[in-house]
Amino acid sequence: MPGEVIDRPNPQPLPSHIPEDVLSLAVKLEKTSLEESKNAGLQAFRDAANYIAAAMIFLKDNVFLERALTFEDIKPRLLGHWGTCPGLTLVYSHLNLLVQKHDLDLIFVVGPGHGAPAILASLWLEGSLERFYPQYGRSKQGLQNLVTRFSTPGGFPSHINAETPGAIHEGGELGYALAVSFGAVMDKPDLVVACVVGDGEAESGPTATAWHGYKYIDPKESGAVIPIVHVNGFKISERTIYGCMDDKEMVTLFTGYGYQCRFVEDLEDIDADLGASMEWALSEITKIQSAARSGKPIMKPRWPVLIMRTPKGWSGPKEVHGEYVEGSFHAHQVPLAAAKSDPEELKILQTWLESYKPRNLFTESGGPVESISSIIPQDDSKKLGQRKETYDAYENLKIPEWQKFAVEKGGQQSCMKVSGELLDQVLQDNPRSMRIFSPDELVSNKLDAVFRHTGRNFQWDEFSNAKGGRIIEILSEHCCQGFLQGYTLTGRVGLFPSYESFLGIIHTMMVQYSKFCKMAAETTWRKHIGSINYLETSTWTRQEHNGFSHQNPSFIGAVLNLKPTAARVYLPPDANTFLSTLAHCLRSKNYVNLMVGSKQPQPVFLSPDEAESHCRAGGSVWKFASTDGGLDPDVVLVGIGSEITFEVVAAAALLRKIAPSLRVRVINVTDLMILGLEGSHPHALSHDDFDALFTTDKPIHFNYHGYANELKGLLFGRRQMSRISIESYREEGSTTSPFDMMLCNHVSRYDVAEAAIKGAAQRNEKISVDMHEILSGIRHEISKTREFILANGKDPDGTYDVPKFDEVHST
Repeated sequence: MPGEVIDRPNPQPLPSHIPEDVLSLAVKLEKTSLEESKNAGLQAFRDAANYIAAAMIFLKDNVFLERALTFEDIKPRLLGHWGTCPGLTLVYSHLNLLVQKHDLDLIFVVGPGHGAPAILASLWLEGSLERFYPQYGRSKQGLQNLVTRFSTPGGFPSHINAETPGAIHEGGELGYALAVSFGAVMDKPDLVVACVVGDGEAESGPTATAWHGYKYIDPKESGAVIPIVHVNGFKISERTIYGCMDDKEMVTLFTGYGYQCRFVEDLEDIDADLGASMEWALSEITKIQSAARSGKPIMKPRWPVLIMRTPKGWSGPKEVHGEYVEGSFHAHQVPLAAAKSDPEELKILQTWLESYKPRNLFTESGGPVESISSIIPQDDSKKLGQRKETYDAYENLKIPEWQKFAVEKGGQQSCMKVSGELLDQVLQDNPRSMRIFSPDELVSNKLDAVFRHTGRNFQWDEFSNAKGGRIIEILSEHCCQGFLQGYTLTGRVGLFPSYESFLGIIHTMMVQYSKFCKMAAETTWRKHIGSINYLETSTWTRQEHNGFSHQNPSFIGAVLNLKPTAARVYLPPDANTFLSTLAHCLRSKNYVNLMVGSKQPQPVFLSPDEAESHCRAGGSVWKFASTDGGLDPDVVLVGIGSEITFEVVAAAALLRKIAPSLRVRVINVTDLMILGLEGSHPHALSHDDFDALFTTDKPIHFNYHGYANELKGLLFGRRQMSRISIESYREEGSTTSPFDMMLCNHVSRYDVAEAAIKGAAQRNEKISVDMHEILSGIRHEISKTREFILANGKDPDGTYDVPKFDEVHST
């Protein structure tokens, strides 16, 4: 069946059945005219930017059309997306004028990241590319370099990324631009972010929820976002939802979201229409902010949104081979895909590029003409590609000494309870540079100490409006991640606490962010940023009350797959080690930190000094639970994860009773990355250090919180892998008791003890002789325990009593 057939260009949406009077909700403005010089400057900027954008997709030579095009002038691979470019250059030109007129602090976030040619062209015209990349100067050679190297090895890629000056958003995966924009303006009262949302991107779930972002912006303390919905009507091969919604449907939708809706659609005088609309949007923002900052905040203010309807591929080829291109999906990517081999398409390309009159746009030396420069801010720091917020804004947090919040060794405490205490102080000490973004789980996760001196920043709630709360709680993980990214990339630090099982929702967002950071680190001009910090709790080990859907540690693997320069995964075993880890992560830069811990009270195994030393090493022998301090063991037992480590300690105590001749070394690993092969990660142990900790030849049993394949991947290549056994989460669970979860996944103390007996029997003849009898007893205990749980609906009394190791072991 053939694809969608378009019988006319730029088809308009069919009328809806909504009453006509809802159109009174749309903002009407008196038609005004721009100064002729400004009008000419905007048109010239747009013509030049569109010309360069189109040339970047097609040309490998003859960049200024100094002769007729030939097939030799066309790139061998035609890569890029033309369709969104004219809309982006239109917006860019008007943002320049807005900044120039009002001396604004403004950054530009582009949702249609595949429109890189438009943004790169605009950055070249304003001189920002030259600032960071001297080879792309505003000269004939500079433009030649930009055009011919685009989407080729060594040149700019086809999508906006961290190499693009002014960018704070990885433009490959659609849906996140709006949330990132809202995060960027938090705690920056003078900042305006103009955010273009493509009508294809608008179909994504993250964008749909991000429209609520303004409900978390306090206009007294934060800046503002000007959302510009670019409705060009088409995706890659089909019409968009917004493109098929008429003005009545659009205005009711956005009014319900809490916006004032202004349609920009006068194609005969688009500059006057867009210019007046941007001035209106800015004036509405000023009104709302002035009211809030004078102590009279407007409850539920209606923020401005612009709905810009322009044809897809506007100013490009009208028809090719009898098919409409401009105003259809055929303009989405490369509208003349055979330009290197088809004479007709080459001729159309020549006509298209000449329509911009390039000889009138560039000087003899190849730079932009004066009329273009006249609408560009003269102050470099105000240019969209040179805003310091986008590349050099990080300031260190003030982090208190975590030991002030430490708890006494030998007691019991929730890792999250003490973390809440530390975070409360961090928020007090950093009132404009630290926020917590959470999907409505802080109290459930026992982090509620953060509310002692602050509150939630939900502006539509009368109980939290205009109170300066530092906590953003919204049930959309996508919004939390987007807000966090925007906040972090503009110089601040955030924390994202979540139930363990639901962080996977933002897996690919996190990956896209890490790609941005990887490329940023490879530039010479982007400076450090704070680490992005995930606090994962309500883990599968104690989600027996919520059931199988809440039992999912897969986000660990997602972080492990990142570049080793970024990935950091920590599983602190108790409250003091968690405090040490949290303080370290909040101080760190450029990482993706994942901290996994328990919200339930757990034994405090280590003193503050011991915890600091343990975390610094990433793992250590727990001599108190080992035989003779861990000397000359028959078997090595390793716990990774809070509850999982408790089972290892309990197993060590059990083994002293049922197999007194067995010698055990107990190890806890808190920094997962130390297990990687030497050289695979900055934290990876050398071969010698690994052997010193785990022995050179003794059986090792890992009891691990995540999935076994993660650990196997880290350990792959270590010497004598055959001596290693692993038990971990097996994707088994239900609504059951906590200890039954351990049994279901073979990580209970009994399972650890069984592995220890099997391993030790290889070298300890006393254990070998008694192995069958001992294992039979262990399995009998498992059966009895399961029967008890089934009969009583709870774990046996004493299951979580802290084991005692007072007796000195002797052989």
